[in-house]
Amino acid sequence: MSRISFDGIGGVVVTFTAGEGVKNGQVVKMTGSGQVGPCQAGDGFAGVALEPRAGMAAVQVRGFCRVAGTGLSVGRARLVADGAGGVKPAGETVVQPGQEGAVTIPAAAGTEVLVVSVEEDGSAVICL
Repeated sequence: MSRISFDGIGGVVVTFTAGEGVKNGQVVKMTGSGQVGPCQAGDGFAGVALEPRAGMAAVQVRGFCRVAGTGLSVGRARLVADGAGGVKPAGETVVQPGQEGAVTIPAAAGTEVLVVSVEEDGSAVICL
């Protein structure tokens, strides 16, 4: 797959106010009107932050983009945030901060994407 690049195809990028802790390349969620913030483990996500600075962030909300991930496979998938800026399949058991024990996040809680490429390091190209 190294000879094929999906990066940026069909990309739609929107500028939002960025909450504290938003980093380049991490999945983000809507935290208020026109504002995004980091996702916790098990959250659905709105897109991928690109170049956050000065309290603002460009966020890719459509198209092909690269994300960090664990347990991904090629094909249609419902994904949730892994709590570390990346994604993982919905329906897995996670430990939410501030809660005792593990909670299984229902698959319906995730964001439906098309996973088109998965690398050995766990990163993947998805189509939002």
